[in-house]
Amino acid sequence: MTSTVPRTGTTGLTPLFAPRGIAVVGASRKPGKLGAALVRSLDGFAAAGGTLALVNGRDETMHPSVAAAAEAGPVDLAMVCVPAAACPDVLADAAAAGVGAAVICGGGFAEAGGPGVGYQTELARIVAETGIRLLGPNTSGFLAPQAGLTASFVPGVAQVRPGRVAVVAASGGVNHALAFLLTEAGHGISLAVGIGNGVDVAVPDVLEHLVDDPDTGAVALHVESVADGPRLVAAVRALSSRTPVVALVVGRHDVGAFAASHTGALATSWRTTRAALAQAGAVLVADERELVDAVGALAVTRARPARDPGVGVVTAQAGPGLLLLDDLRGRRSRVPELTAATRETLATLLPPLTYQANPVDTGRPGPELGQVFRAVAADPQVDVVAGYALHEPDAVDLVAAATEGRVPDVPVVLGVGGTGAAVTQARRALLDAGIAVAGEPRGVAAAVGALLADARSRARRVGTAIPEQVPVGVAGAHDEDAAKALLGRIGIATPPRRVCTDRTGAHAALAELGGRVAVKILDAAVLHKTEIGGVHLGITDAAGLDAALDRLDGIGATRYLVETMAAPGVDLVLGARRDPVFGPVLLLGLGGTAAEALADVAIRLAPLTADEAAEMPAELAGHVLLEGWRGGPVLDPAALGRTAARLGDLLVANPDLDEIEVNPLRLTPDGLLALDAVVVTRPTPREADDAHPHP
Repeated sequence: MTSTVPRTGTTGLTPLFAPRGIAVVGASRKPGKLGAALVRSLDGFAAAGGTLALVNGRDETMHPSVAAAAEAGPVDLAMVCVPAAACPDVLADAAAAGVGAAVICGGGFAEAGGPGVGYQTELARIVAETGIRLLGPNTSGFLAPQAGLTASFVPGVAQVRPGRVAVVAASGGVNHALAFLLTEAGHGISLAVGIGNGVDVAVPDVLEHLVDDPDTGAVALHVESVADGPRLVAAVRALSSRTPVVALVVGRHDVGAFAASHTGALATSWRTTRAALAQAGAVLVADERELVDAVGALAVTRARPARDPGVGVVTAQAGPGLLLLDDLRGRRSRVPELTAATRETLATLLPPLTYQANPVDTGRPGPELGQVFRAVAADPQVDVVAGYALHEPDAVDLVAAATEGRVPDVPVVLGVGGTGAAVTQARRALLDAGIAVAGEPRGVAAAVGALLADARSRARRVGTAIPEQVPVGVAGAHDEDAAKALLGRIGIATPPRRVCTDRTGAHAALAELGGRVAVKILDAAVLHKTEIGGVHLGITDAAGLDAALDRLDGIGATRYLVETMAAPGVDLVLGARRDPVFGPVLLLGLGGTAAEALADVAIRLAPLTADEAAEMPAELAGHVLLEGWRGGPVLDPAALGRTAARLGDLLVANPDLDEIEVNPLRLTPDGLLALDAVVVTRPTPREADDAHPHP
């Protein structure tokens, strides 16, 4: 549960991550105690010249208070290892002693409920009043190997070496798990932070701190919940413009109850959070293993910006090469056929029976492998080279080959299969040479996918969206006719229609419109007309119209909408709504009401440019249906982009407009046509009183 109490004064995070001195409050000489484990972890900090003060009022050999420790030497950081009930007093004493930051490791706060909620509220109050920075509570701390600082009680953290990857995790446990996985993969850590309950220091704070960090080459971001969506997006956008950010968002499946008990915060919408982070420039991954491969690659290399980058695949064994190609295709990576000139060069290097169009199969690799890499990397269609080979030092020196094959601005990701110290050494040598490495084809594909996503993101970055002039002052109830009139004012086409208050008017509308019409109940209070039998289609004559009106009268209709039937096509849903965490968002999907349930949707934050919105259809799994499937209509992405951007602008410009949904938005041979629309506005004070009368 993140504090909502505003701070009256704040400091940066230097006292937290680069302290001159540390006081361990609750230090112990009993090996099994948390305070003893933390002191052992901080021995390296003391050995490197930092001040380490032990505080325990029950032990005469230690300082009785943080204030006493501060009198003996500089103390910028207090590591607090006492029961939850005692933590507020300790934090207040540390702030009074001039300590700039604190870490509260233990649990028993909002995540535990009961008295813990009060303890956490008190911590927030102290932070707000004093400006001391607080990491936690309910965290296992952080690692800053570059500074020789392992501010964690977890065994083994001292084995994590300095490096180029920063980890920013919602969970202290995940923070350490990722640090260990990265270490096993050969990567070092610049900073690894577990946020815990996030009373004060939150993910955006750490991301902002990393923007100017020269030691960080890429950031692994783990997200469970989001308290301030716009601030998180701004932090990721600022950081990713300089340093790659790879994000793993938890919550694809129902984990809400466990998430709430974990940190005291509710899980955030998984789909919206991912979309927001991607729009801000982050690379998205599906699991922790993929996160390690992706962030490890981006820490050593980046591909040049490209809207549709291509991959050249070089494999020394055909079977693993097929696995690699299949995985790349599953990620929608473009694996183009190599040019004739490239194939001619390869023909002079490889046996004639090998496949050389892309992927390039070398057979058993030999001394020519480096030249093969170079030929593929130099192809004008190739932006990244993905390779795989078993470690066979008698046949080829993989490190030398990959180094020889490098072309400027075309990174190589090499999978090295094998086991043992020699393989580990080869992988480490590749990383030191700036060549991304993995142990299996899947890891190569994950790393390449991250490089491609990063390249696409940097290529499509545009300036701040400037909303168009749209209607303002939208308020009050909207029936379908009013909703469609609003769409018309922002340039979204609708079928010809007539509003009718009686049967005579309905028959006149049928005669005027001609052909096949739809007849609907017209009532702003009815949002889902089909579900109550409020829509009747394909009416062509007076008898059919009377039958439809009879049924509408039976459900209480007093007004009717008679509308020309649209031509067949492909139905989409396009909506704009206010997300409680991220604010105005746009959603585009296929399949009408089933689209979101099937997860075939694309989401963007609003406002956005028409060019940004035009990229949304390509993300849909069913995008092929919009490309003339079986002789059907073809979508103009630019037209869809303009429509979606205007809808987002309308929501942004009208604070009383909560939601507007066009469903279906039909793609017809003549373009996009809104067949139905729903507008939801915030109730006026009188409407709210009527809905909730006072006793």
